[in-house]
Amino acid sequence: MIRQLILPIFLLSLLTLTEHTLAQPSIKPDQIQFVRQSVRRFIFDENQQIPLAALNPGEIIGIETMYPVSSYSENEASVTISNHQLVIQSEQNAETSVWFGGFNPFAVYTIDIAAIAGTGEIGFEFSGKEKTAQCFITLHHEGEQITDLQFRLVKEGKETINSSFAYSQTEKPGLKGRVILQMLGSGFTLFIQDDELPQPLGHFDYSQHIDLREKRYLNTFQSNLYLRQKQGRVVINKVSSTLSSGMGLADIRAITYENGETLLEEGRLWYTMSIRGRALPHHVQGVFSLDPSVFDLRFEGVILFDRKDGLLRNEIASHIFYDRKANIWRGLTTGFSAFANPKEEKQLLAVESKKDPRFGFSVMKASPFGIVGDIEDPHILFDSIANKWRILTCQNHDGYKAVMLESDTWNKGYQRIAGPVSHNSTGTSIQRIGSKRYCFSGSSERGIFIYSYPDLKEAGTLKMDLPPWDQESGTRVWPNVVELPEGYPFRYVALMMDRYNYPGLQGPNWTYGALYLYHGF
Repeated sequence: MIRQLILPIFLLSLLTLTEHTLAQPSIKPDQIQFVRQSVRRFIFDENQQIPLAALNPGEIIGIETMYPVSSYSENEASVTISNHQLVIQSEQNAETSVWFGGFNPFAVYTIDIAAIAGTGEIGFEFSGKEKTAQCFITLHHEGEQITDLQFRLVKEGKETINSSFAYSQTEKPGLKGRVILQMLGSGFTLFIQDDELPQPLGHFDYSQHIDLREKRYLNTFQSNLYLRQKQGRVVINKVSSTLSSGMGLADIRAITYENGETLLEEGRLWYTMSIRGRALPHHVQGVFSLDPSVFDLRFEGVILFDRKDGLLRNEIASHIFYDRKANIWRGLTTGFSAFANPKEEKQLLAVESKKDPRFGFSVMKASPFGIVGDIEDPHILFDSIANKWRILTCQNHDGYKAVMLESDTWNKGYQRIAGPVSHNSTGTSIQRIGSKRYCFSGSSERGIFIYSYPDLKEAGTLKMDLPPWDQESGTRVWPNVVELPEGYPFRYVALMMDRYNYPGLQGPNWTYGALYLYHGF
């Protein structure tokens, strides 16, 4: 009986595959002309954020319960609501902490300041109920003039570090508008924004003093507005914490099914992108969606990774897929969080989740699987014809070069079967064009290269008008070519980024970029 069922199923599958192959036009990727449709850079965009907590003075009834106030000084400041604003005022020296939410070491925290007078400091306190550890990140000021930035760590009532992290500037900006604290797991960057772009004021890495990626801090810490005043008055419009799309997006990869087929759900493509922080290991894995017929990019969520060592890790350059056979979300990511600990090694990690990781705040289980070293940007799929799992990735062979790996199992036993190619490579991906799969790669060589699958023979370059670079900027972009089903006015779409770093940051800086949408004909 089983044999009688198998044969019809096999013939039906063969017929379906044959019909699909015959229906697809014989087209090669280098014959497609990509035309730029739109470009945007999201810079702490209030329309591209996911709310975590907020202190909105206009919504407060019963501040004592909703937003408890703690005083760390003999003199207590007056904390009131007036004209839908929070007013903190003291005629004598006062140290005040106002609770407003839980804690997330990868969130963006914002204070919207309406007015400030007197001398003191303002910023954030992150601590647990028992106050066994307290982190203070503050701006010192005289009136509206910023005089210094300070990171202070107190453990068991003892100050263990007190460090200035302000950039050296001949003239510091005024303290008005929005204070933006971008937490990055093992460090942070502090910005001020008034009428122009947010201006970076300074940054600090604290993982050697306290590792806020530890899950116990996510579970027990809370967030507070903190002020130390010397006869001062501060008026605040709002305090908030959000998951944010940051100031630059990169490493764009379409989410797929296990066979590499693009996941197109509710008319939307789904992408992972790295939300840029400052350098490595300061980026965060974001998830976005897009209706490819328009340019309505939507920030959907953040993914962190758990290696069962007590830390939540901000790995990036991930490829996430839904394995329909196993009914589970899987993928690969690049272990860039190793840069926060000198004893760790960069490597690829296999990741899994029963929860759909595309939405909100998600944690995927992560495990090493033997691919250790200077290797990144993996794209994985199951090839049913070869009955093999294959990974296209970039490995350092006198510069990053594309290689093809193969295994019988999705998360172990990989061996190289092709490559390295001769050209510099980045953002490697595999995509079906017509009836055949091809491999795509960005490059430092001012072009996007196409290779045959799986042997990585050169098959031309991508044709684009207005590529996402000029004669001076970097060109190692991620191609993200996707073939769409019938019903769209075009059959191909590509979403890429540029490599323009955010201005004003000091030190190592990988804070690109803007997003570029292309339609292919």
